[in-house]
Amino acid sequence: KQESVRKNIIMNAILSVSAFIFPLISYPYVTRVLAPVGIGKVSFANSIITYLANLAQLGIPYYGIRACAKVRDNRYQLAKTYQEIFIIGMIMCVVTYGLMAALIVTVPRIRTDKQLFLIMSCIILFYSLGMDWLYKALEQYTYITIRSIIFKAVALIGMFLLIRSNDDYLVYGGLTIFAASASNLYNFIHLPKIVDTRPVGQYDLSRHIKPILVFFAMTCATTIYTHLDTAMLGFMTNDEICGYYSVATKIKLVLVSVITSLGAVLLPRVSYYLEKGMNDEFVGIMKKTMNFIIVVSFPIALFFVIYARESVLLISGKEFLGSVTPMQVITFTIPLIAMTNIMGIQILVPLGKEKCVLYSEIAGAVTDLILNALLIPVLGATGAAIGTLVAEGVVWIVQYLFLKDIVNQAYSKVRFLLILLALIAAVICSIWIKLWSLKSFTTLVLASVLFFGAYYVILILGKEKFSLEMLQLAKEKIKMIFRV
Repeated sequence: KQESVRKNIIMNAILSVSAFIFPLISYPYVTRVLAPVGIGKVSFANSIITYLANLAQLGIPYYGIRACAKVRDNRYQLAKTYQEIFIIGMIMCVVTYGLMAALIVTVPRIRTDKQLFLIMSCIILFYSLGMDWLYKALEQYTYITIRSIIFKAVALIGMFLLIRSNDDYLVYGGLTIFAASASNLYNFIHLPKIVDTRPVGQYDLSRHIKPILVFFAMTCATTIYTHLDTAMLGFMTNDEICGYYSVATKIKLVLVSVITSLGAVLLPRVSYYLEKGMNDEFVGIMKKTMNFIIVVSFPIALFFVIYARESVLLISGKEFLGSVTPMQVITFTIPLIAMTNIMGIQILVPLGKEKCVLYSEIAGAVTDLILNALLIPVLGATGAAIGTLVAEGVVWIVQYLFLKDIVNQAYSKVRFLLILLALIAAVICSIWIKLWSLKSFTTLVLASVLFFGAYYVILILGKEKFSLEMLQLAKEKIKMIFRV
């Protein structure tokens, strides 16, 4: 089982990173062709479509994983459960398209770019048909990863071939959606190979409504404070500032995806443990994952705060230097998001305490709304980044208060002083690279080798458990390679 979990973590990490790595590969080209205005249009449209997609999905992506994972050993109950959830999802898909039509007719800011909104709205249908939550409940991460990467690669090639001028933002929007969700159509075709697709009848949709609505409220609150900044920037400023902010958040999302992929992978496994009364296994995973995300997330955040300018120049060029300060602010959210992802998705949700997650996210959403309204008119994209940072801090505080007794066991196993010393050593060993005035790519490569090398050397010398385990794993892999 441990090998299965490790494989799933690796596969989902690849999947999560690919969702942002492919856009980042094309970003240096796309941003230079479309300029801040074109990027800003797509970013604003994406923020609105995200709200609509979450409405269509309700709370199904998380609830579906938990519900199907609990009955995955029973073929009939699994078929009945996923079919009931799928029916609910398709009903909401139709309702959501009706709402989008109303927005296009009544909201001038949206009507202006209605073609872009219509193209990007395809993600609503693709998500509803794809049922990624079922594949994740059955821990089909290798399949999910391979088919997703294939579609993303096709979209990447399309971006280089089809985007030629700053008027091609419609093509960019369409290819973005194709990369993100078109592979879900293959999920629908592939479905008979993993579950019984024959209608079972005697459906009881009502039994899912209450928990789905709780998860939906969680999703709404999360979406509000994670996409509210871009939406408010779009309404309160202009497309150019949205473009700056888009680059800053794009980089952050890549980094967050690597870390939070762990929580998504472990949700079905943890739910299964609790259903079977395997409490020791549940506690053991909780402690290991909390230590992992703290050891990994803090150096990643600090590195990209220090090298934000070089990262922006590499990805988007001098035209986007307005993204540097927002990126430095918003990068501090990475450790907070990583910890709340574990506390919320891996601990509170499997324990059936979704409402606690909901309360924390409502607190974050309200905080973000208030701060954005106050700071965006004065500080623009940086104000939006500050609002998001404080909102993530509020989410962490609320979740910690709900889980104080449980998570203190996990936090007590983390060697915070050693991590701090390792971070200081990493900065000292790498910061002088900035004085050489090298090209952005060269600076980032050299600095990352020195920064992360020094960081993990100090942890290994200090006998930090996770780092030693990774060192031992690396030695074993190297020995296997040489044996071959």
